Amino acid sequence: MTRSGHEIDLDAYDYPLPSEAIAQEPAAERDGARLLALDRAADTRAHHHVRDLPSLLDPADLLVVNATRVLPARLRGEKTTGGSAEALILGETGEPGVYRALLKTGKRQRVGLKFRFHRDDDTVDAELVRLGDDGEVELAFAEGASPYRVGEAPLPPYIRRPASRREDTERYQTVFAREPGSVAAPTAGLHFSERVLADIARRGIERAEVVLHVGAGTFRPIGPEALREKKLHAERFELPPETADAIRATRERGGRVVAVGTTAARVLESCADTDRVVAPRRGETELFLAPGDAFRVVDALFTNFHLPRSSLLLLVAAFAGRERVLDAYAEAVARGYRFYSYGDAMLIR
Repeated sequence: MTRSGHEIDLDAYDYPLPSEAIAQEPAAERDGARLLALDRAADTRAHHHVRDLPSLLDPADLLVVNATRVLPARLRGEKTTGGSAEALILGETGEPGVYRALLKTGKRQRVGLKFRFHRDDDTVDAELVRLGDDGEVELAFAEGASPYRVGEAPLPPYIRRPASRREDTERYQTVFAREPGSVAAPTAGLHFSERVLADIARRGIERAEVVLHVGAGTFRPIGPEALREKKLHAERFELPPETADAIRATRERGGRVVAVGTTAARVLESCADTDRVVAPRRGETELFLAPGDAFRVVDALFTNFHLPRSSLLLLVAAFAGRERVLDAYAEAVARGYRFYSYGDAMLIR
């Protein structure tokens, strides 16, 4: 939930965005994306590329990345009775072979429907065994048949593809991904190349990891209940002891904690007490950060350009101020920046 009782007016976080500004392809090179640097104290903006990031950070800083790995969670196929079908696998239910999913079919869904999902020459069969809330269903797969075997990169719906391409399997994944569990990429991390990480290390900037597995809520608008309860969908996370130690050492040497993405920021802020001390922790977080909330850990934020009226935009506005962020977005639109998952980036200091 938010840390304040601040009431949120989503209309205040809308902004005009031409459809051509929504990136359909990643930059030719990960670190070739543009980077808008926003200085909160000076209220200034400067324009760079992601490859310039090491020079915009200080050697005392700590870069914190989300090491989650995106699962090949999008399935394509058809109903055995005819008609196309598409599923986004959200995770296991705990019952063997049964998975939570969002399902798209041409007609009304009912228990007992059977499906055949395939990719290349491989096929898995499934049956709809339960209709749930919020459009979720449960699909049962044959014993030993993993749906991820025929899955593809779960690109968001605003990236329009008749099917994902092989290169999406690589580019919709960070180079430091290690812990499988997400149904969407922590997109700020997509900009980091091995070259940039090496340059960051040569500059003496340390890197630490957290894990937050991005869930289905990232695809959904903020509902009235989330606004009323000041809670987001629960997502699994972990902040290991080594990262807590690295944050403490960064504070002692006078460096900044730089969160790579809103997911890393939410983990860091979920693990901080009122004295700004970060403790190792794992579990689920529903933390909803919006203007009026204070940040206890994050000193700088590297992030993408986010959808209007989204919880991600609210978090960024909480960190940098609503008007400052929306002014920066307007300048980015005017200068032809590319928005959303495969788009350009911001560094807020």
